[in-house]
Amino acid sequence: MTWLDRIPVWILVAVALTLGLAPFVPEPHVWEKLKMLAAGTLSRPIDIFDLLYHGAPWLLLALKLARLTQRRG
Repeated sequence: MTWLDRIPVWILVAVALTLGLAPFVPEPHVWEKLKMLAAGTLSRPIDIFDLLYHGAPWLLLALKLARLTQRRG
């Protein structure tokens, strides 16, 4: 996980806010796909890829923040 330690937090925040929330209108893809997942309608391969693509920045940011918390505590 040293590669994650080398990435500044501000870059992960910027990527999560831009790519993670794109497109902004009518609603972010990641939110739409999470609703589909909760409803049980996330079945098409393109939708699964979309969830992974737009969710990855949020996952990386969460991992980075967890690592920072762990290292300080």
